[in-house]
Amino acid sequence: MNHWADESLDEDPDDSFVRPYTITHGRTASARDDLNLITVITTLAPPENQPTIRGLEPEHRLILEQCRRPAALAEVASVLNLPVAVTKILISDLITWGVVSARPPLAVAVGQRPDMTILQAVRDGLQRL
Repeated sequence: MNHWADESLDEDPDDSFVRPYTITHGRTASARDDLNLITVITTLAPPENQPTIRGLEPEHRLILEQCRRPAALAEVASVLNLPVAVTKILISDLITWGVVSARPPLAVAVGQRPDMTILQAVRDGLQRL
């Protein structure tokens, strides 16, 4: 699924920026500076009393679905077919709303060298971009 435009980018390259600008409500940078390509995103179970969040973009919903199992930010961006900067903004929204968590990979969090499988997953996600 291509979220950039309804038509081929070859027809009108200016249209390629319309959808990301719209889904981020004009924001060009994430409010958080702790999100990077290997940040692990996980969907949280909503509290019982919390009403459903209204106004979610389809991409927000896709992130929630994909991150039911922990996923690197680069993987999420690849699946969404969106630039990493746009994905960071969307994930930042979800963190603010308390529906996802973000953490560094466990090895990085405890000061060890990163797990090669995580780095390979990030590489594979970037190649799909």
